Amino acid sequence: DGYTEPGNNQQRFCLGQLSNVSRNNTVEKTRKHIGRGVKISFEENQVYIECLGDSAVFIQSRNSNKEHSFHPTTVVKIQSGVKFKIFCFKLFREILMEQVHLGYEAVFDLTKHCMIRMSFVKGWGADYHRQDVTSTPCWVEMSINGPLQMLDQCLAFMGSSKNPITSVS
Repeated sequence: DGYTEPGNNQQRFCLGQLSNVSRNNTVEKTRKHIGRGVKISFEENQVYIECLGDSAVFIQSRNSNKEHSFHPTTVVKIQSGVKFKIFCFKLFREILMEQVHLGYEAVFDLTKHCMIRMSFVKGWGADYHRQDVTSTPCWVEMSINGPLQMLDQCLAFMGSSKNPITSVS
């Protein structure tokens, strides 16, 4: 089934559950190469991704990039059979404590650290002609909810911003 068959497994998220009447042939071909996809696991306050399919996946994680001293927007290629840490809660708490002293906007900006972008089969970024994940045929964005809740609590405690944050700020 190319592992896009939704089935009833509650531990599995399948792209086959997502419909799109505008899906083109390139997307369909890409989805067929996903194969067994990825496994996302939470172990000892860290989030890992393991590429189970034959084709690589591409990950953008500001948290992981910080840990590896990469540029914040670096996209990492994860080959088949490789398990890679994409989020470390301890590092996030350390960064949060540093940013609190810089003010509301600095803490709010950490929401970017809680979002993980992943594309299947095709990459994007500085080394590719596709500059944004949305230019790849098949991608997802994941939210790491625990740290987002920490940010909400911290921001509520800090009060409102001196510079109102809007959708165009």
